[in-house]
Amino acid sequence: MKIALGPLLYYWPRDIVFSFYDAMSTTPVDVVYLGETVCSRRHELRLADWLDIATRLQGAGKEVVLSTQVLLESGTDVSTMHRIAGNGDFRVEANDMGAVHSLTGKAPFVAGPHLNLYNLDSLQWMAKLGASRWVMPLEMKRDDLALLQQGRPKGMQTEVFAYGRMPLAYSARCFTARHRNLPKDDCHFSCLDYPDGLMLKTREREEFLVLNGTQTQSAHVYNLVDALDDMQTMDVDVVRLSPQTARMEEVIEVFDAARKQAIAPQEAMARLLPLMPDQGCNGFWHGRPGLEQVAQTTHMAQTVVA
Repeated sequence: MKIALGPLLYYWPRDIVFSFYDAMSTTPVDVVYLGETVCSRRHELRLADWLDIATRLQGAGKEVVLSTQVLLESGTDVSTMHRIAGNGDFRVEANDMGAVHSLTGKAPFVAGPHLNLYNLDSLQWMAKLGASRWVMPLEMKRDDLALLQQGRPKGMQTEVFAYGRMPLAYSARCFTARHRNLPKDDCHFSCLDYPDGLMLKTREREEFLVLNGTQTQSAHVYNLVDALDDMQTMDVDVVRLSPQTARMEEVIEVFDAARKQAIAPQEAMARLLPLMPDQGCNGFWHGRPGLEQVAQTTHMAQTVVA
């Protein structure tokens, strides 16, 4: 089983991004996804900069994948997507059907988690279009994945989002700008002030969601480290960890030890707790509401009161 570092979902200053990926080059991560997937107004890095980082990481022995934007809103967005699809050097993660169309018949690609691949028919169709790997939708439960694993197309790899705040939805409206009473087109690049997103709480002061520009995330941190053994039994090929500002190298080390069975699942969970920016959750994996934390057993689950 390989460990992948998903695309950076937040807006960080250019120097911090370069330093972050320099640090990632020395970690046990096998696959690194690069590129802006959330908002085209985030201009700290251009495509040329992402390609520069990609070349560095490839030189460090990492498999590099360029991710396309999830929600395309302009002709410029479409042009950028076509440039990524036709880069000629690195595999591409297609995050919308426009990107899939651009890649069909030209190069193998990764079918991203937002393509809504929920059954064998859609998975087989995507394989015929050229997908060599698919990323399971975040809200899919373990039993449904097991069913798809039994009939997935030959040669297609499976990747599971296993750590990080979940990207739940995208919108044409920028919620971070709206929070500051700013229009989207004059947002003052407010996302730079929230390197791990902007927490949204209920009237009862309970953490509910995280606002990240045009993206809405879970407030709790999705964490499936205790399910890695089960995933390996199901022949999951890759687990994805989503970048966070602090202690990402330590998070990767815990997942690396867990996949090698060097530490027990319970110990891995305990080690991750102080490294997470918020409390954990894994409800979707167990067919429960996503914000729940459920105890992992061999093939069954028992709900734990958060």
